[in-house]
Amino acid sequence: MKDYSESDKKIILRDYRGLLRASKKFRTKPEDTAFIRKAFNFSVEAHMSMRRKSGEPYITHPIAVARICTEEIGLGATSIVCALLHDTVEDTDTTLEDIERLFGKKVKRIIDGLTKISGAIDFTTSDQAENFRKMILTLPDDVRVIFIKLADRLHNMRTLGAMRKDKQLKIAAETLFLYAPLAHRLGLNALKTELEDLSLKFKEPEMYAEITGKLKKSQEIRTRFIAQFISPLKRELAKTGLDFTIKGRPKSVYSIYNKITQKKVAFEEIYDLFAVRIILNSSSETEKTDCWRAYSIITDFYQPNPDRLRDWITNPRSNGYESLHTTVMSPTGKWVEVQIRSERMDEIAEKGMAAHWKYKDNKKKNENKFDDWINKIRDLVQNNETDTLDFIDDFKLNLYAKEIYIFTPTGELKTMPKDTTALDFAFDIHGDIGRKCIGAKVNHKLVPLNHPLSSGDQVEIITSNKQKPKEAWLDFVVTSKARSNIKQSLKEEVKQIADQGKESLKRKLKSLKVDYNDKNLRELLKLYDFKNPLDLNFQIANGKIDLSKIKNIVEKGGELKFEKNKPIKRVRIFTEEKEIISSFGVKSSEAIILGDDSLKQVDYKIAQCCSPIPGDDVFGFLTINEGIKIHRTNCPNAVQLMSNYAYRVLKAKWKSQTLREFSVGVEFTGIDGMGILHSLTNLVTGSLNINIKSLNIGSEAGFFNGKLNAFIHDTKHLDDLMKEMKKIEGIKTVERIY
Repeated sequence: MKDYSESDKKIILRDYRGLLRASKKFRTKPEDTAFIRKAFNFSVEAHMSMRRKSGEPYITHPIAVARICTEEIGLGATSIVCALLHDTVEDTDTTLEDIERLFGKKVKRIIDGLTKISGAIDFTTSDQAENFRKMILTLPDDVRVIFIKLADRLHNMRTLGAMRKDKQLKIAAETLFLYAPLAHRLGLNALKTELEDLSLKFKEPEMYAEITGKLKKSQEIRTRFIAQFISPLKRELAKTGLDFTIKGRPKSVYSIYNKITQKKVAFEEIYDLFAVRIILNSSSETEKTDCWRAYSIITDFYQPNPDRLRDWITNPRSNGYESLHTTVMSPTGKWVEVQIRSERMDEIAEKGMAAHWKYKDNKKKNENKFDDWINKIRDLVQNNETDTLDFIDDFKLNLYAKEIYIFTPTGELKTMPKDTTALDFAFDIHGDIGRKCIGAKVNHKLVPLNHPLSSGDQVEIITSNKQKPKEAWLDFVVTSKARSNIKQSLKEEVKQIADQGKESLKRKLKSLKVDYNDKNLRELLKLYDFKNPLDLNFQIANGKIDLSKIKNIVEKGGELKFEKNKPIKRVRIFTEEKEIISSFGVKSSEAIILGDDSLKQVDYKIAQCCSPIPGDDVFGFLTINEGIKIHRTNCPNAVQLMSNYAYRVLKAKWKSQTLREFSVGVEFTGIDGMGILHSLTNLVTGSLNINIKSLNIGSEAGFFNGKLNAFIHDTKHLDDLMKEMKKIEGIKTVERIY
């Protein structure tokens, strides 16, 4: 470290000592400490000339990632070493051969997996989607690759404040879109929660600040309420001789945000802002009995909601999560969720698969939950021909899915996603059974393929050798295994039909004395406007292609060339970010200026899905056919656009102006009464002098719901309108809808 400044050395040594303290329980042998020290020294030298955006020495990042791996995920010495080295091959002159020579084959394999994730980016699809697919492809080999990548993402999110605003939005979007769901699926609850909260912090800073402010303001009240709630429980649990810890925890900021935005409830109306967790120090033999004993004591004091009992001890979730949940009514009339679990269950709930390894020798009925999920992923990734974005969609289908429990005819229990169909269940048993499925018996009653299953159903699959997968099946199956199997079967059928079309094409070319070769095939694809030979041959076989058109092509030397007077429609495909940006006349480092014709650099359109107005945080998105469209950063489509097509996202900002009016929609509800419509129109068109585009209002059983579409200058103008509307007697809620 001799070439580092004294201040840098202090920072690096401070962070390294923190890593050693955090990993103390995992360094069981002197060789472990020496191994970590060796990787630390190597990484310090390799990253010597590099700095982070914050100005800190770059080595602080690998050290922080290593600390997250051991302290927050619970990984050992090998993972710590790999985390310290994770950027060396990609960002320095270090090679994989160097890694293998110095640290062994196991470390080299994990570093190779991490490097492949961040490797070549395919701009013709989606950079982040392609990277995510590469990451998932490594999962069946060594799941530590995924753990380290998630730790890397978490530290990047914690230090995201040093990045430009547009970069913050892109990284936050892809984190919400892929990384947080993956952490959830791997059982890393604490990591998933922080990734979601940090994403919200950068994606919607005002909403994040508002929720955290209200949580802080109500903290003292919550603390007092929880103390009163758990006081009798503590006394009674202690009498039974149970060894326990009991504590309250607030709901995550992101989950509160979801309730506010999706269920349209105010912060003050969310009844389950916090939960009480009881953690029992029980042996594996008695933990289930002890949890139910604790449940019995809780329900002796508080009335439970029978619809909110969740027994994930008898039937754990597929990510290994085990806990007993109940929601009870407190003396103050508030619902409180109580979670009951053992220390082993709690560690698995927070650290997921990493903790699962620790208890692998514990011969429990459900010990193979993670292994079953890995096997499903292995089945999915074996289909290498699946389009990248289709792969991501299929994979994400089950990341956040709620689960139900289905029985086979022999009584075997299967865990399936909620809304699963009989056909999904058939494919879950085996791909061949799914492909031949013609129906099912659910609880001994005959049902069709698309019949939705419910928890507790007993299902028998009926098959026929004459059955073949159909494209319509994709409209109702919900599991990734079913979708990938169906798509693969359809592709195989298309290939067989396409082979017939290929033979027809060859015969036609032979009759014209033209060779069937790559060069001529490319010309034919241009002529018939197809992207690949498979689609062309398939349509030929179906009789949808007129091969007589080939006669319009000049035969010359056995090669095909188009006549000069026959224009061919060409679709331009952009393959580089610079090419995309420059083609629209704007540099990637510049922001598109909106709302002032004298400063407008490029043509753009306002996206109808979110209808941004001046004052909204916005970004530009390059569409294929409609140029640049401007979206709000909290647009319903923003997360998907920024994560899947980051290379097509442009910075954009408004030029302050109030000359132009924008159409904005507002929804309002309240208690019906005389004169509300009159008061509203007087306010909008009279006092505020705002033009109304449309106004619809309906009333039922004393409650009304209305939608106002008005012409607004900017967000301040809109805020003033909404504040004044709330003052009208009878109106209870006012929300912007677009």
